[in-house]
Amino acid sequence: MNKVVFVIGGSRSGKTSFALGMAHEAAGMSNKVYIATAQPLDAEMADRIEKHRRERGSAWATIEEPLRLGSALRTASASYAVAVVDCLTLWLSNLLGGNRDIEAAQDDFIDSLADPGGTLRVFVVSNEVGLGIVPENDMARQFRDLTGRLHQRLARLADEVYLIVAGIPVKIK
Repeated sequence: MNKVVFVIGGSRSGKTSFALGMAHEAAGMSNKVYIATAQPLDAEMADRIEKHRRERGSAWATIEEPLRLGSALRTASASYAVAVVDCLTLWLSNLLGGNRDIEAAQDDFIDSLADPGGTLRVFVVSNEVGLGIVPENDMARQFRDLTGRLHQRLARLADEVYLIVAGIPVKIK
């Protein structure tokens, strides 16, 4: 059984639905947790979060953790068979906006995936941000670069990697 599955794709590509489906198939009715990094900072995002919560239904527990992702995974490993982390780009935005030590947070997250404890199977979802044009401002370029490096580290660690394009999963590892 694969321990870490990385699902990456563009915005609204179907990556979260794919990851949730794979996780549900892997766990069945076992304990499943969705680790959410989004924060309801405006009404539109609050509505989006609530819609996703309804779509997952009561079969999924939810941990809302916008900053300490490694810690959330370690906690989840004690009680759950499967975790879906959604999503890394929002998490990096939270870290960047909160003026956090991003390198230390990424190291902790990668370490938690390498050895979360227990038998936790983890599905990690992220947006591909490096296929577009070079951003015009420093912060956007910094975000793109941080995301790209994190994606590379995660892809090396992951047992499987899927790129989702227009709702179609393409297995790349």
